[in-house]
Amino acid sequence: MSISLYKICYNNKKRNVDDIMKKILVIEDDLSIQKELASLLENSGYQAICLPLNQISVENILKVKPDLILLDINIPVSNGEVLLQEIRKKSSVPIVMVTSRNNEVDEVLSMSYGADDYITKPYNPTILLLRIGAIFKRMENHSEELVYKDLSFNIQKGVITRGEQQIVLTKNEMIIFHYLLTHKNQIVTRDELMTDLWNNDEYINDNALTVNISRLRNKLKEVGYYEAIETRKGQGYILLCD
Repeated sequence: MSISLYKICYNNKKRNVDDIMKKILVIEDDLSIQKELASLLENSGYQAICLPLNQISVENILKVKPDLILLDINIPVSNGEVLLQEIRKKSSVPIVMVTSRNNEVDEVLSMSYGADDYITKPYNPTILLLRIGAIFKRMENHSEELVYKDLSFNIQKGVITRGEQQIVLTKNEMIIFHYLLTHKNQIVTRDELMTDLWNNDEYINDNALTVNISRLRNKLKEVGYYEAIETRKGQGYILLCD
């Protein structure tokens, strides 16, 4: 069965959207906010796509092939954080969580489940667009491939490969691993990592950094590296390469 899509275009200027515009999927149950977000995105040069609430599923989301997803944490058909986890099992598409709850626990949970960013309602349109733009800029600029022992690290895709094994990193995990890898066998302080994330327009707190380090360690374990990142008490972290 085919899915129904609402392509919301408010600009009068005619454009070939499929060729020149990034496609952003808006998953939001409040129709007024949905329309507001879509209008903001369209007026900023993006293509806004919306799925009817009764057709929100991982399968249908992936059929849309979005370049980025704005996901409401409180959608009625499925908890947004649960949907986020299900998407992450199959795709590394950038996801920005949108919620009306200004709660640090929600932020940490969303980031630990694989969200690329998090913004609360009422959101600041300028900040939202800056964060979306930063995600796309990072994806375009990080095109090289690095090597860690017998692992291949594709920065653009955020994927680590070992033989036929592949693990997908979230945006923040990718930034952290890239920084550790470019400073291999050196102690990297938490402040350095926070600064690097800040320079990439990622505003995470100290708790979220701890969560991301733990999650990165677990993913490295999946490809056989159980002690790759060592904690140096009172100093920071070191990626062991010897």
